[in-house]
Amino acid sequence: MKKFLIVGLGNIGDKYENTRHNIGFKILDFFADKEALTFETQKLGDICTYKLKGRTFIFLKPNTYMNLSGKAILYWLTKEKIPLENLLVITDDLNLPFGSIRVKTKGSDGGHNGLKDTQDKLNTTKYNRFRFGISDTFSKGSQVDYVLGEWTPEESNQLKERLEKSVELIKSFGLAGINNTMNSFNGK
Repeated sequence: MKKFLIVGLGNIGDKYENTRHNIGFKILDFFADKEALTFETQKLGDICTYKLKGRTFIFLKPNTYMNLSGKAILYWLTKEKIPLENLLVITDDLNLPFGSIRVKTKGSDGGHNGLKDTQDKLNTTKYNRFRFGISDTFSKGSQVDYVLGEWTPEESNQLKERLEKSVELIKSFGLAGINNTMNSFNGK
């Protein structure tokens, strides 16, 4: 049985629930609702398990807040004995247009504190990440307000289709592998 750790980055609490920065949580919540899965609060996060064609996907929403995400990721990788190549971290990306998808096997943190902490705790930049574009349509000096702001009505309308695509991507990662997933989903 192959195991995968799928981590959605975000911040806990109602005030962050519908913010752009919480797209990782939103994607995992959407997947869970679609498959009638229930998250349970466990050590360092909310966890649920999804089984598909001989694979086990462990979904993690860290409750450490964004800037300390790496602690929860390292804990669950170790506890579940999941190899690093079976980790997928889902995060928002200001450098991509809204809703666009980029899957990578390595890279910098791009100024993202959740990725920075993950990189620090894992001691590598070589881990799979799924970056979901939130665009950068904010005025100078208002990046924090934008990232922690809620989706516009137009973005909210387009989000459902993007969330469906994200579910397909996660399944592909476990079934077809990272390279096929990159070829199928990058730029889509």
